[in-house]
Amino acid sequence: MSDTPQTASRIRAHLGEVAHLRTQIREPGLIAATAAVKQLQSLRFRSTYADFLESPSHEAATRFFLEELYGKTDFTERDTQFGRIAGAIERLFPAAVVELAVDLAEIHALSERLDHEMAGHWTSFGSESLEAERYVRSWRATGQPKQRDRQLAVVLHMGREMQRLTRIKSLQIGLKMMRKPARLAGLSSLQQILERGFAAFAAMGDAKTFLTAIESRESTWMDNMFDMGLATCTEQLAMELSKVQSKQ
Repeated sequence: MSDTPQTASRIRAHLGEVAHLRTQIREPGLIAATAAVKQLQSLRFRSTYADFLESPSHEAATRFFLEELYGKTDFTERDTQFGRIAGAIERLFPAAVVELAVDLAEIHALSERLDHEMAGHWTSFGSESLEAERYVRSWRATGQPKQRDRQLAVVLHMGREMQRLTRIKSLQIGLKMMRKPARLAGLSSLQQILERGFAAFAAMGDAKTFLTAIESRESTWMDNMFDMGLATCTEQLAMELSKVQSKQ
């Protein structure tokens, strides 16, 4: 749990794995493949949760999840900050909030690991395949159903914890009071992420509908990506992507 001396080690272990993966993708082809995988995933998420993105009460929370947890942003600077002062996170933030930092680091590591493996397969399938088919083939070649399940489980745990913690007014007030100490300790990035997340969940109110939708939709996508016929799954993914691409 977050009140043990192991918390900083857990954060550093997750971020250390991400840093190691970054050293392995310096080849231009693999860098481009990783970017393509992340871009396609970002488009798919935006399409799958278009209804929540268009909802005034859910938009902020949806963007928080898509950009902070599954985003295509380069988090190198943030990771360096987290890893350097992981021990300070335990000293400065309440235990429940520290656990959110651990979740964030684990989700990041899981996502980077899976994206890295997919990128390797992406390059092997060649550019002659349709983008959606190439993605499905790369997903299936990567496999790792237990890691996919874990990724979703941690996301849902983080969401439920943020829902619970936003109801504790003293914690929200305390978090705002942490702005200066967090900045002085080099933790301003984490502070901003937490405040943004708390504000998004507070604006949403009851998060049950949102989190239930994430669990249901992502579980269905994972089942289809693993088990549905290749042609059907490719067509389904292509249709989902086209909904967003047509608006760009």
